[in-house]
Amino acid sequence: MKTTQNPTFAELAVSRRKVKSEFFTQIDQIIDWRPISTLINRYYTKGLSAVGKPAYDGLLLFKMSLLQTWYGLSDYEIEDRLNDSISFSRFCGLSIEATAPDHSTLSRFRTILTHTKGYEKIMKALNKQLEAHKIIVKTGAIVDASIIDSPLKPKGKVSYEIVEDRADNEQTEENQKLEKEEKTLQKINNPGVDTQASWIKKAGKLRYGYKKHVVTDEEGLILGVLTTTASLNEISNLEEVLATADLPEGIPLKADKGYQSKKNEDLLKTKKLKNHILKRAKKNKPLSEWEKRFNKIIGQTRYKVERTFGGIKRWFYSGSARYRGQEKMHTQNLLEAMAYNLYRSPGIIMSKCEI
Repeated sequence: MKTTQNPTFAELAVSRRKVKSEFFTQIDQIIDWRPISTLINRYYTKGLSAVGKPAYDGLLLFKMSLLQTWYGLSDYEIEDRLNDSISFSRFCGLSIEATAPDHSTLSRFRTILTHTKGYEKIMKALNKQLEAHKIIVKTGAIVDASIIDSPLKPKGKVSYEIVEDRADNEQTEENQKLEKEEKTLQKINNPGVDTQASWIKKAGKLRYGYKKHVVTDEEGLILGVLTTTASLNEISNLEEVLATADLPEGIPLKADKGYQSKKNEDLLKTKKLKNHILKRAKKNKPLSEWEKRFNKIIGQTRYKVERTFGGIKRWFYSGSARYRGQEKMHTQNLLEAMAYNLYRSPGIIMSKCEI
């Protein structure tokens, strides 16, 4: 979709320059942005800017968010790059004469779509188009979780404040004794700490942040995302994770042995999904030869979700929390999921053409 119907002389001139924008062209060929623009406008009302001019188009701001994610840029940096880069401005549909939205406009756009849950709907709409192109194929699914470290963690010694549980003026000796036993300690966090994040000990190392739970297809393309605090054990919320993805009945669900439980076995039966969770040895009951072979076969596909986590960290300079609070962290995870799926899409199409 081209947002500028009548290109200016300057635009025609720069279009002839040899700019390496093949990737952006490929994305524009894969995605029909018109329904995405319509969807964005349901959750983002443009209205007028503070100076009375028409506000920037929601699709332009969303594409800025994609560029920001692909290149690991801050709000300030994407504003500068959009003003300087021909390929960036053309992808966003910004004319040569126009000035890029400032960082505060992009931040407000992100906040509005976060509060209205618009990003979830946009991701589903994009995935529907990728599914129509046979880029996403739901013949199987994989579930896994990854910790996202927050730089806004408590530092130094921890201080505590003792808070009384009762405030009775007249107390018996028995009540005073009981009150003493029921005093609670409330942790006082240092200023700037993200209080919605939590601690978790993994591989002997304490980490502070959030946990990203994803459902992918068998090639690692992300179908659904759930964001929780880091301390939440993934074995307990498989149902919530599966609710983020529209999975057809009858397909296998692969996961590591950490998801193995009677509750999850019953859940997969209820949802009519094949149980391909890795088998786990129990006390005094090692894995049988059949279970070992089963794990080996499942592992040949299940590892692709770990490749997804690694790709997002490596390609997008990600791996740590950019925002404060669980709601905004969920937005980061959704944007990275959409950016990842789109980033891989041209290569998947090319590989199918070569077969």
